[in-house]
Amino acid sequence: MDFGAPGATPELEARIARLNDRYRHHGATSVLEAALKDHDVGDLAMVSSFGAESVALLHLVSVIDNTVPVLFIDTQMLFTETLEYQQEVAERLNLKDVRIVRASEMDLGKQDPDGTLHQFDTDACCNLRKTVPLERALSGFDGWITGRKRFQSSTRAALEFFEADGADRIKVNPLAHWHPEDVVAYMDENRLPRHPLVARGYPSIGCAPCTSPVKPGEDPRAGRWRGQNKEECGIHIVDGKIVRGPQA
Repeated sequence: MDFGAPGATPELEARIARLNDRYRHHGATSVLEAALKDHDVGDLAMVSSFGAESVALLHLVSVIDNTVPVLFIDTQMLFTETLEYQQEVAERLNLKDVRIVRASEMDLGKQDPDGTLHQFDTDACCNLRKTVPLERALSGFDGWITGRKRFQSSTRAALEFFEADGADRIKVNPLAHWHPEDVVAYMDENRLPRHPLVARGYPSIGCAPCTSPVKPGEDPRAGRWRGQNKEECGIHIVDGKIVRGPQA
């Protein structure tokens, strides 16, 4: 099962244009504060992987409003360190509404009964364990907050604060213009805990079977789906298309 990725409606495109124009010269904090109040945005949830850099935005959200729903996609193939880190960060930041999102047992039984789907079709595995469960979890929201940043990959190089997510949902990227040093500085200044795998050579952390350490000088996301023409898991939509590979 693969949810379609219809393009944004003209009404949504107009709203996003207004929002990007309204907050173009704002910083991450003011964009996030405004997004949580602006009627043009609507009801938001945050989606977090609790990965290498996630704690920065999680902290920012917790300071502004720690009751914002935080959706954590547990693919049931994550590193044990990620699961432990998720609990530690949620407690440390006093996040009041963390929701664990998983694929349904029925879908897993039909499409990946022996847990080997990732070995021969990573796109199908990501769709089953990430895209479909997230789509269900987001069905009651008008938009979602992400920690994506322009520097992370070619698919994100032109990222704006606000973008369309399918036909009628908005995606908010408060940290779009942050650089790597901004993330490090924010984490240092606020004494935020690091994901334990970062110190072991994992600057970008996904599921255990599809994530490998990164060598010095490599792209930070080189360890994700190494050797495949794939940069994204498929939960993000750009120009009406689910993004998995490099963009021109």
